[in-house]
Amino acid sequence: MPRPLQALIDLSALEHNLSVVRHHAPRSRVMAVIKADAYGHGLLRAAEALANADGFAMLELDAAVRLREAGYRHTILLLEGFFDMEELAWIEQYRLSTVIHNREQIAMLSACRLPGRLDVFLKLNTGMHRLGFSLQQFSAAVEALRSHPAVGQITLMTHFACADESQQRESVFSQVERFNSAGKGWRLPRSLANSAAVLRYPETHADWVRPGIMLYGASPLAGTSAAELDLRPAMTVSSKIIAVQILKPGEGVGYGHTFRPGNPMKVGVVAGGYADGYPRHAPTGTPVLVNGRRTRVVGRVSMDMLHVDLSEIQDAGVGSPVVLWGRGMPVDEVAQAAGTVAYELMCALAPRMQKVT
Repeated sequence: MPRPLQALIDLSALEHNLSVVRHHAPRSRVMAVIKADAYGHGLLRAAEALANADGFAMLELDAAVRLREAGYRHTILLLEGFFDMEELAWIEQYRLSTVIHNREQIAMLSACRLPGRLDVFLKLNTGMHRLGFSLQQFSAAVEALRSHPAVGQITLMTHFACADESQQRESVFSQVERFNSAGKGWRLPRSLANSAAVLRYPETHADWVRPGIMLYGASPLAGTSAAELDLRPAMTVSSKIIAVQILKPGEGVGYGHTFRPGNPMKVGVVAGGYADGYPRHAPTGTPVLVNGRRTRVVGRVSMDMLHVDLSEIQDAGVGSPVVLWGRGMPVDEVAQAAGTVAYELMCALAPRMQKVT
């Protein structure tokens, strides 16, 4: 028998969340971001559920090739572009689109004689200071690509640093202003909006939106729950209680005895720990569901197990179902309690975690 730990991937939730994107950005094409194995949900599994998107975006060239070979004819965009000239041949062969964000990439493109033309997304650094041409370099980059024989459609793009923070509207519109100023005079398609901007800033939707985390049912907006945004969890990580212990007042539980109850306490041992992708740094108090009721993690998370408080769930015992995050237990709540973000929890699932649909 396998361990009772699994991640249930809800394809209907992915489909629903894509419809939420369409509702908020009805005039834009949707580039579904499925990098990092679709945020841990499974590349081909997620692509099937999100097949009504207009395109897919990812980092990994091998993943993009897998999509093409699986029969997907969508626009497929490499978000970090290419890293050497050898990759350009693959990009051209599989009709992929690529981000270009530095002069070295333009130089590689010029040095590589391609038989076809590539569609490119030219990235401007408007304040994220991660990838992209500076405002001073951007005009020359546009002109170099417009005159390049190996370049087809050019789309201008940028990325927001603070769209998820409600107090950062000035920062967002400052980036928009820089983007519009740099792109003035060129009638080219544009792409700005990530998940947070899709929901909060309709002015940024332009030709392409690039939703990521909202497709998987987590909230991209600080202080607003996924349920309030009509987003459904696409991943539910569940397990079972495999042992029960009764603690006396003052007895420690787990490594380091970091938790000691003041009163007698019934605790459950759950199959699942940091080697499965549950955050080791999740403190006592991190929420969890047992028998459909909310309770908390207690003590230090182990490699393969964790402890939960059963004081108020006296009917729980060996075999009782546990939801670590997902349906009934928002991943955002677990992430906040653990001092991280939903992205990390989803992407950190270990290979040994069984994924089912």
